[in-house]
Amino acid sequence: MTELVGADGIARCTWGNSAPDYAEYHDKEWGVPLHGEEALYERLSLEAFQSGLSWIVILRKREGFRRAFARFKPKKVAKFTDEDVERLLQDAGIVRNRAKILATIANAKAIANLDEPLDELLWSFAPERDARPRTMADVPAVTDESKAMAKALKKRGFSFVGPTTCYALMQATGMVDDHVEGCFRAG
Repeated sequence: MTELVGADGIARCTWGNSAPDYAEYHDKEWGVPLHGEEALYERLSLEAFQSGLSWIVILRKREGFRRAFARFKPKKVAKFTDEDVERLLQDAGIVRNRAKILATIANAKAIANLDEPLDELLWSFAPERDARPRTMADVPAVTDESKAMAKALKKRGFSFVGPTTCYALMQATGMVDDHVEGCFRAG
């Protein structure tokens, strides 16, 4: 599977070879099991901001997002005001999309109202291990589990959490392992 081998000689999922930022993210983060309210809230928020954009845009602005959204501490973000929204809309360090900013704040409020920890809720949708994808074309964008996660989150007041965003979250946080055959991170 030579198409998986990057310029650095490392076999990884093909997208991981397309830019140094992607290689770093692929090699150290994507698919690694992630737990904790703040860490999962950050990833949920970033996946929502990514909707309609390239992930590399989000990666390159991640520190700006962390600064702008109080290091993704849900209790702090839940207290953001209209003035904070206006401040964020002027912040070139993030993606300045009003709907996504409002969703990030609303999702912080939804976390405060959960009847179980965010970690437990999200991980409850992790599927049993599936077959390893042979190529990136074999990786789904949506699964029954991501549809169920999106439905459960929306029922609890979350927004910008459709099935595709939920599946991307599942991939990013190791709930599923979609590293393709031949990738050094597979399995």
